[in-house]
Amino acid sequence: MTIVGINPDAVIGGVDTHAEMHVAAVVNHVGGVLGIESFRTTKIGYRQLVSWLQSHGELSLVGVEGTGSYGVGLARYLARAGISVVEVDRPNRQTRHRKGKSDPVDAVAAARAALSGAASGLPKRRDGNVEAIRVLMIARRSAVDTRIETLNQLRHVVFTATPEIRSKFTGLTAISVANKASALKPRHNDPDPVRHMTLVTIKILGQRIQYLRAELKRLNRLIRPLIRQTAPGLLEVYGVGFNTAAKLLVAAGDNPQRIRSEAAWAHLCGVAPIPASSGKTTRHRLNRGGNRQANSALYHIVLTRMKHDQRTREYVARRLAEGKTMGEIARVLKRYAAREVFKHLPRPA
Repeated sequence: MTIVGINPDAVIGGVDTHAEMHVAAVVNHVGGVLGIESFRTTKIGYRQLVSWLQSHGELSLVGVEGTGSYGVGLARYLARAGISVVEVDRPNRQTRHRKGKSDPVDAVAAARAALSGAASGLPKRRDGNVEAIRVLMIARRSAVDTRIETLNQLRHVVFTATPEIRSKFTGLTAISVANKASALKPRHNDPDPVRHMTLVTIKILGQRIQYLRAELKRLNRLIRPLIRQTAPGLLEVYGVGFNTAAKLLVAAGDNPQRIRSEAAWAHLCGVAPIPASSGKTTRHRLNRGGNRQANSALYHIVLTRMKHDQRTREYVARRLAEGKTMGEIARVLKRYAAREVFKHLPRPA
């Protein structure tokens, strides 16, 4: 259990994070529990939590569960206080089945995972351009989804309207339908209430689509300079656009020292083959883990290259002739793309 080189007088903290309360535990250098306490998720609560941990001895490390959700604020506070933090995954099902599930148990498990080295990943710092890109991408993603949904609703309302209304939009593209719909002027004195309300609905949906389009343009104007400033070389990679670059940067985080090597980056993106050997059988299987947004971004790079890049098309043709499937070829190309992308990610100075 003891980490090599750790001071016997040092203590290690572990925190099970929640929306309103964090449960903290502190253990000694051999994993013995020294105390368990709860603290509120406020700045005062964070200060009390750190003081409580340090009251047990020299605080060398803190394992925090949920650094990407409920533990974001605490991880940021600890980092600014100069305290080493590692990211702790939730206990697996077998451990929970044997030992049960409770906040104190999870807090102790987090501390012992940090102590043993089972938890060694650095949490994302979330204090730079990448974090700004991440929060803007949340708004952009919802705007894209809502716009698509609204376009589908508009087309359905037009399709089920009377022939008189349908004829106004016949032969138009989806964008032209939205533009024409937003410009409608339903008559208030229309004797047919169904026709009047149908036209009102079409106009409202058209205006909503135009508003979302303007919102997307504004978000793009905010996101793109941040990407150029953070990783200008990334946009030079064939098949990488602004949306793809944003997904890759968000996966990497603001502190590039988290990703120690190109192989670690490939594993993070879920494109590194996983050993699945047993006995005399030696093989690898597909990695179904990793950051799925980054994996999706790499897949879109591969699709673009398969369609437009001559070298990639020649490679695909050669592999198909060897009997490989498109799925197998795409997985290999994603691994190559991850290697190329890694060279252009921000690196420690």
